[in-house]
Amino acid sequence: MKETPFHPRTSELLDSYDWNEWSGWLAANSYELDHSHEYLAIRTSCGVFDTSPLYKYIIHGPDALKLMNRVVTQDVSKYGVGKSMYTPWCDDNGKIIDDGIVARVDEQFFRMTAAEPTLFWLEDNATNLNVTIEDITEAYGIMAMQGPYSRDILNRLTKTDAQGLNYFGLMDIKIAGIPITLSRTGYTGDLGYELWVKADKAVALWDAVFEAGEDYRIRPFGDYALDIARIEAGLLLIDADFHSSKKVMYEHEKTTPLELGLGWTVKLKKDYFVGQKALIEDKKNGLKWKTIGLEIDLKSLEAIYAKYNMPLYLPYQSWTEAVPVYSHGKQIGKATSGTWSPMLKKYIAIARIKPKYASIGNQVEMEVTINAERHNARAKVVKTPFFNPSRKTN
Repeated sequence: MKETPFHPRTSELLDSYDWNEWSGWLAANSYELDHSHEYLAIRTSCGVFDTSPLYKYIIHGPDALKLMNRVVTQDVSKYGVGKSMYTPWCDDNGKIIDDGIVARVDEQFFRMTAAEPTLFWLEDNATNLNVTIEDITEAYGIMAMQGPYSRDILNRLTKTDAQGLNYFGLMDIKIAGIPITLSRTGYTGDLGYELWVKADKAVALWDAVFEAGEDYRIRPFGDYALDIARIEAGLLLIDADFHSSKKVMYEHEKTTPLELGLGWTVKLKKDYFVGQKALIEDKKNGLKWKTIGLEIDLKSLEAIYAKYNMPLYLPYQSWTEAVPVYSHGKQIGKATSGTWSPMLKKYIAIARIKPKYASIGNQVEMEVTINAERHNARAKVVKTPFFNPSRKTN
C-alpha cells in the first residue's frame, strides 16, 4: 500500500500500529490503543486527521463550469470563486454514484474530491467540451484540523485571520512560509478546516501545526474517532449508509440522493445534469425510503440484557452493519450506522426506513442480538444532525 505525504509523522505516532487500507493507502484506525482521547480532542480541543487518500481532481478550461454542472446535482453556477459545496453525483437512473466537495478556485477552475476513482467518469461526460481534467491525488496532502480550538491554532500560524473565512469558504495562505489552500470544511460536524499542501511540504506543515497546537493538547486521530464524530454529525459514509451504483449489481442496493435526505443538494430546475429526469420522476411519484436519525431507548436495551443477567452493553466503537428496524413487529427498514455518543450520552443511529414511519418522534424498534437471539429495543425517530454546535458555522 502507498504511504501518504504525512506518513513519516503519522507512522511515528501510531503506537497501536493499527492501520487500515483506504483506496490503496495506509490510514490509521487509532493512534493509541484506546481511541477515546482522539475523539475528545475533536470535540474539546483540536484533532488532526490525514485526509490525503481522497481522490483529488482539478477541472479547468472554457467549459469547466458546464462540465461540473452536468455531472453533479448542485447548481455550481450559484457558487462564486472561493466557495465550496458538498454535492452527490448520480448515474442516468438518478442513483447515487458518490459524493464529495467541489471548490470553485476560479471562474473556470474547479477542484473536486471523491471517495471513489472518478477520472474516467468525468472524462466520459466531458465529450465535446473544451476542458482539461487532471488527477492530482498523489501531488497533494490534506490535513484536517477539527475541533473548537482549530481556529485559535491557525491564528498562531498565519497573519491571515481564520475568523474571516466563512463556512465552506477557501483561501490561499502561508504557514511557516509554506503555501497552502485553507478550506473551512471537514467530516466531523464541528468547527474545522482542511489544509491542502504540496506533497513535498507536508511534513514541514505537520511539524508547524503540532508545535503551534502543543498548548492546546492537539493530537492526531484515526478512523475510529472520526466515525463516531461523523455519525453524531449525521454525515453519510459510502459503503455503509449507501453504496455506489457502479459497485453493486441489484436495484435494491441502490439509492437516490432524495432517499438519503440530500434533497437540499439536488437542484432539479437547473439545466441538464446526469440523472435529472429520473430524479424528477422519483420526486413526483414519491420516495420509497427516507433517511432519518434514531435514538435507542436505554431502559429498553437494559431490560433486554437483564434477561441474560448481563449489565447494559453499549458499543465501544461505531458500527456500520445493516441492522433491521421494525414497527409493531413488521420490518420497515434498516439502521446503517450507529454509535454510543460520548458527548451526547445517547445511543444513536442513522437509518433508512419507509416514509410513512419517518415522522419525528415516531416510536420504532431496532434489532439487538445477544447470544444469537434476536430482540427489539425501543427507539424513536429524531432529527439529524444529532450534534450541531453553533461554532461549526459561526
